[in-house]
Amino acid sequence: MARGEINVRYTQASPARAASAVYVTLTAQILSLGALVSFELSRGRRLAAELAAFGGRPQGADAEAVVGAVTLFAVLMMLVAVTTVAAAAAYVTWLVRARQANDRSAATAPVAAAWLLPGVNLVAPAVLVDEVWRGTRPPAGRRGRWLALLGSWWAAWLGTLALFTIRLPLDASAGDLTGVGVPELACASVAALLCACTVRELTRLQRAARSARVVEPGTLRPFSPQPAPGSTAVGRPS
Repeated sequence: MARGEINVRYTQASPARAASAVYVTLTAQILSLGALVSFELSRGRRLAAELAAFGGRPQGADAEAVVGAVTLFAVLMMLVAVTTVAAAAAYVTWLVRARQANDRSAATAPVAAAWLLPGVNLVAPAVLVDEVWRGTRPPAGRRGRWLALLGSWWAAWLGTLALFTIRLPLDASAGDLTGVGVPELACASVAALLCACTVRELTRLQRAARSARVVEPGTLRPFSPQPAPGSTAVGRPS
């Protein structure tokens, strides 16, 4: 195999660029969710009451003022959905590449199964991320700190999931458009921040491991120290 092909494959497996995509999409997701929550707090209850008065279909001159708010609400909902899908896709891509950076033969199927299988996805993703961390062969003494970060992120993610899938449907308070509020935004923000921290930690460790990795024979010339200018080599006949 040519050296250029080896370098290209290794560059493709590098998760650094995918990590940047995770940071950007997570930021966009939280910003869009924050905008939706702000709209809910400032206009949501009143808009829901106005829509109820029109039977859900604003018509006539009196309903013109409602149309703009409904359009804005629809745009915000779309932004939240798009950024959430983008963040999920970016994270899965990063996780696949991070696993392949440790082992180029690592399959992508376990990542998909870990996130998509009900029940399994409550535990398996965190296990896969920890597997990547162990695969980087980090310095001794960092295991406890890493487990604290990983556990905090996963607990925040499960808390966010519970708020959106359990609390909101069971919330008896009527009159809101979606019910999403400050608790959901706060929990999602903490989960996104901790997620970015785990990605950053693993990317940093893999970059350090790549720098310290022994280069394959024949890819670089062996280093031979040269004598300083003006000095005489020891042991050579003149």
